[in-house]
Amino acid sequence: MSKSTRIILATGAAIASLACFTAAANADTASTDTASATTASPAAATPANDWRKAHPRRAEVNRRLAVQDARIHREVKEGEIDHAQAHELHKEDHQIRQEERDMASQNGGHVTRLEKRTLNQQENAVSKQIGK
Repeated sequence: MSKSTRIILATGAAIASLACFTAAANADTASTDTASATTASPAAATPANDWRKAHPRRAEVNRRLAVQDARIHREVKEGEIDHAQAHELHKEDHQIRQEERDMASQNGGHVTRLEKRTLNQQENAVSKQIGK
């Protein structure tokens, strides 16, 4: 599978994820009945959780991490980097992903623009290490 095909597939998955987010958000805003809001069931809390996980800034950060993960695997397969280097790169990506989760948990389920910029800078540093 070529690089462009993998990128297209990853992008398609991200778009499908965002489409689900949009549908859930539209369904949430369509129900404005205050009585149902006061007697919410645990199932009613699910769209809010989906919103937090699918927040556009979080989705962008996580999409970049997924693309970098695929690049690392491809570089190992092609022999450009060894398994030890791949392990270190995966470790750095894992730390960035954990930091994204921590940031989101402190901000009501989303990442601020400043935090997104910080995460992108960290991802850029890891990206430069892939395939040196």
